Amino acid sequence: MAVSMKNLDPAFQGAGQKAGTEIWRIENFQPVAVSKSSHGKFFAGDSYVILKTTALKNGALRHDIHYWLGKDTSQDEAGAAAIKCVELDAALGGRAVQYREVQGHETEKFLSYFKPCIIPQEGGIASGFKHVEAEEHQIRLFVCKGKHVVHVTEVAFARSSLNHDDIFILDTKSKIFQFNGSNSCIQERAKALEVVQYIKDTYHDGKCDIAAVEDGRLMADAETGEFWGFFGGFAPLPKKATTNEQKSIDLPSKLFCVEKGEAVPIGADSWTRELLETNKCYILDCGKEVFVWMGRSTSLDGRKSASNVVDELLRGLDRPKSHVIRVIEGFETVAFRSKFESWPQSTNVTVTEDGRGKVAALLKRQGINVKGLLKAETPKEEPHIYIDCTGDLQVWRVDGQKKTLLSSSDQSKFYSGDCYIFQYSYPGDEKDEHLVGTWLGKQSVEEDRVAASSQASKMVESLKFLPTQACFYEGNEPLQFFAIFQSFIVFKGGVSKGYKKYIAEKELSDDTYSDEGLALFRVQGSGPDNMQAIQVEPVASSLNSSYCYILHSGSSLFTWSGNLTSSDSQEIVERQLDLIKPNMQSKLQKEGAESEQFWDLLGGKSEYPSLKIAREAEADPHLFSCTLTKGDLKVTEVYNFSQDDLMTEDIFILDCHSDIYVWVGQQVESKTKMNALTIGQKFLERDFLHEKLSLQAPIYIVMEGSEPIYFTRFFSWDSAKSAMHGNSFQRKLAILKGDTPVLDKPKRRTPVSYTGRSAAPEKSNRSRSMSFSPDRVRVRGRSPAFNALAATFENSNARNLSTPPPMVRKIFPKSVTPDSAKLASRSAAIAALTSSFEQPPPARQFIIPRSPKLGPETSKSTPETISRQNSVEESKPKPETIQEDVKENEAEDDEGLPVHPYERLKTTSTDPAEDIDVTKRETYLSREEFKEKFGITKDVFYKMPKWKQNKLKMALQLF
Repeated sequence: MAVSMKNLDPAFQGAGQKAGTEIWRIENFQPVAVSKSSHGKFFAGDSYVILKTTALKNGALRHDIHYWLGKDTSQDEAGAAAIKCVELDAALGGRAVQYREVQGHETEKFLSYFKPCIIPQEGGIASGFKHVEAEEHQIRLFVCKGKHVVHVTEVAFARSSLNHDDIFILDTKSKIFQFNGSNSCIQERAKALEVVQYIKDTYHDGKCDIAAVEDGRLMADAETGEFWGFFGGFAPLPKKATTNEQKSIDLPSKLFCVEKGEAVPIGADSWTRELLETNKCYILDCGKEVFVWMGRSTSLDGRKSASNVVDELLRGLDRPKSHVIRVIEGFETVAFRSKFESWPQSTNVTVTEDGRGKVAALLKRQGINVKGLLKAETPKEEPHIYIDCTGDLQVWRVDGQKKTLLSSSDQSKFYSGDCYIFQYSYPGDEKDEHLVGTWLGKQSVEEDRVAASSQASKMVESLKFLPTQACFYEGNEPLQFFAIFQSFIVFKGGVSKGYKKYIAEKELSDDTYSDEGLALFRVQGSGPDNMQAIQVEPVASSLNSSYCYILHSGSSLFTWSGNLTSSDSQEIVERQLDLIKPNMQSKLQKEGAESEQFWDLLGGKSEYPSLKIAREAEADPHLFSCTLTKGDLKVTEVYNFSQDDLMTEDIFILDCHSDIYVWVGQQVESKTKMNALTIGQKFLERDFLHEKLSLQAPIYIVMEGSEPIYFTRFFSWDSAKSAMHGNSFQRKLAILKGDTPVLDKPKRRTPVSYTGRSAAPEKSNRSRSMSFSPDRVRVRGRSPAFNALAATFENSNARNLSTPPPMVRKIFPKSVTPDSAKLASRSAAIAALTSSFEQPPPARQFIIPRSPKLGPETSKSTPETISRQNSVEESKPKPETIQEDVKENEAEDDEGLPVHPYERLKTTSTDPAEDIDVTKRETYLSREEFKEKFGITKDVFYKMPKWKQNKLKMALQLF
């Protein structure tokens, strides 16, 4: 059902076309637009229509329509507002949720549009706005309620209005007092201060004093005495009167069908989706909330009739202040669906593209040109990695209550049957930041999973809860995890005692990876700093046309390229081969042209998929306040949230669907902090938004004051606020009075300018890279902040393989091998300088710089290097470059590199050349000898794909 634009009220023309809030006041039963400058001003004698349009991550617009009824508005005006809501919704496509808002009983969602509060004024259009501002300031008394949004109600200026349970604001001519009832909570007191600020700015032009008065302090200070002076002096307060609203209890739900303008009860033992017919409207009365469900096939008049029926029903039940929420079939709210015993999950499967992909892959296997069959994939911007990738990493493998520190050459090789703990220290915006996480393999046993989580929590606790804690499951790792490890391999099986015991008890075969056995790896990733090799079942059905694979068995080694892969994917395979089988020549198999030996190793041909494995997409974030009581988790959603909603006494969960963040305030008890991971796991189990949350979604535990950028990006963040002393009330009072003391912040070892994934000038992006050679140590640093922790969890006599001695590297184009670092006897001044400027990767690194695309003359600064450094160079002065002198008697080629003969550059040379970048041996050949050996010029060579370059280099023993 839709409304023709010619029948749409002119005031609604163009409404809801962009994100924002639009408001109309009902004047003579017609909507009249309210100017932006008057948004948030409501008159008690009027009715309003409010449209909130939200732009979602997927590009769509979501509409929420509210109609607000002042306490003095007429019944006819209220009815007109309700009808206009139905018309507006129909014009917007019939997908909006509609809410009835009664003055003093507004929903938290509505109030969140007008933070910190709304204070309706007396008068209205019907009374001619007879609310002339008095020349003298009138003393007013307000009561404030709410932890997340504040309901503000003006009450009689009398001592009898005060009580011990609520917070009151006394607005006088020269000073605003906030009176905190002795039984009120800290969070409500803090929120009320935002109302004090609003009153100060709105009614006093920001010029008046502020005073906080604590209930029970009697006449302890001058401000308290001044406050009580307005009430004729101090006297004991009466007990709070019990209102009808407080007496109300939850009533059993009742379902009505709207027929011929009447609500007809439906008798049923339980409510199910099947009871609702698409050509009818229904009313679900849940007491405080009343829902109106409108079928997609109902007419506009039928929906208007249902709106009138629910108003009459509530008047007859003497419940005019109940929340009324109208929903359209197919766009029901979570709250409405939760009232039914069974509600089918909606599916949004794009079968069309799936079919296209399968047909394209099938035809391509048969040698048919499929150009035009598949949609041209729009170039997607690589997802931003909100973490600095030049930090220091250590990894432990968990074995029951023990854990073993892995050497740098093994710390990116995990087993699916094991669990791991990793700690990563990296430069943040203002200080070093730390991440302590667990990785739980799919085949790991519960004993190891519990032990890993427990030990990681103890590590975080021992560091006074400064690090962010994370829990990742195999197959659900976030991009930050892969960015930290850069290259990542997952082997089948496991080596922990718990895993071995489990398969022995279950009499299962041990399929733990063997270097000489049969193994198939799916290779995936977006580039050299994000690539993974995942061991899968060695059968044909494990293949996928969108990936490349590595298959080995004994002396046989194959690489397989799916028809939907790119040259970049094939290059990643070459890089992963150097880790899995570094000394073997592979045979390339293209999809559709495989050898019989290849299929024999996989047990014969079979059908396999063609679409890439989908990752959970990050959705629009939702913030929840959480309380865990006796194992029962209760949450309250905070709408239109900001940093100010994060209260230091509480725990909040930021739900982004693909992962969740558990934010823990500084004032939360240590025992509760230790349960933060449990709270996150229970949140996933409960799935409060009915969004099909994965139970293995990544969970981050974020501590107040140590929030990483991948959390703060969801807010307009001010780090000074999260570093303040005191509880929420004390902090906001300090800000209100202009006194904002902050905690001392730990500083970084070396100042680093961090912009996205770009490294700082003094630290290369590839300084964390690991050598291809299994015997070569991956050069990693170590955070001083974790030295104490390492002393607790490591054997003091054992050498820390993840932390070799620091070494001084020479400036590009020459590289220093770890062994040649011993020969670096330059002065300390050179060492200091080289640590301050950008350094090149060490020799034989795990991340090989991409080959130049334009020729060897670009080898000094590849496009990739330039793009990664641009943001740093724009924000900081360009550092001077130190150029190494060419050794005496050494020749130079056209690019300024020293020239060495082929016999000294070979990997098998008995007299190898020193001080070269062993990942680019060919660059040290003269142009003449290069053409003699390769049969082509350097220009032609560097225009080839990387994997082809590597093949030629391997044949000449230069790789």
